Amino acid sequence: MKKISILVPTYNEEENIINVVQRLEEIIKNNLKKYDYEIVFIDNYSIDNTRNILKDICLKNNKIKAIFNAKNFGYGRSVFYGITQTTGNCTILIYADFQEPPETIIDFVREWENGYKVVIGKKSKSNENIFIRYIRKFYYKLIKTISYIEQIENFHGFGLYDRDFIDILRNLDDSEPYLRGIVAELGYKIKTITYEHQKRKFGKSHFNFYKLYDYAMLGITSYSKIVLRFATMFGFLFSVITFLIGFINLILKLINWNNYPIGMAALIVGVFFIGSVQLFFIGLLGEYILNINLRVMKRPLVIEEERINFE
Repeated sequence: MKKISILVPTYNEEENIINVVQRLEEIIKNNLKKYDYEIVFIDNYSIDNTRNILKDICLKNNKIKAIFNAKNFGYGRSVFYGITQTTGNCTILIYADFQEPPETIIDFVREWENGYKVVIGKKSKSNENIFIRYIRKFYYKLIKTISYIEQIENFHGFGLYDRDFIDILRNLDDSEPYLRGIVAELGYKIKTITYEHQKRKFGKSHFNFYKLYDYAMLGITSYSKIVLRFATMFGFLFSVITFLIGFINLILKLINWNNYPIGMAALIVGVFFIGSVQLFFIGLLGEYILNINLRVMKRPLVIEEERINFE
């Protein structure tokens, strides 16, 4: 009998845990009854009652498993580590906030049985905050444009991954994995299932603007070369323009020395403009260096505090 693993990352999801388990078990028993299953929660150091609820559920059902991180290691690292700890013939990644319809996993499994090793959920419509929605849309367009790997728009990890693909993930030596990019770069032939992204039913999102920015920069610095090359070309272009403007001003001043003033305002504006451009690209360069530094240190993805119901 084939086994399906369902991975559910959590962080302060006390209002959602019981509902998630009930909904997933209902779907499995009604629509996927010919499969064995496990539901694996990886908790990224919740500070509410999430862990106590998970412990209680695990005691009642040994098909529910839990990994408790020793501290908050970040969304990307925790999810990636959780995927590599599952034991099924395939693993379905779904989130605890009900923004992705759990019923979609039925379609995932059907396409998996049709031979696809990677089946992903892609948002066709989103009901989240309009400001965040447009930021995401802009980011997806940006990363797709500048990445040397063709990225997948409106995809954020929700999907099914065959054990063969998960074995590839286990062998990656990457302490700062960007799952979306890895799926686009290393995934087998991908099947896409569209769905409507819902608003949270319970609780509130813990992804603030800074966390979104941090994860977005991980994607940009991991999968784009053009930004650094653009900085070089941009700098060269402005050095040529600046040289030409300076040369023209020098000629005009020599021709008409007494009647051609070189105003301080133009000089100050030019200096501040060039300085701001330099600071912008120095900041981008710093992001790339930070990315390199984090990977060179080879820190473990996650340190576990406890795991429950794993043999």
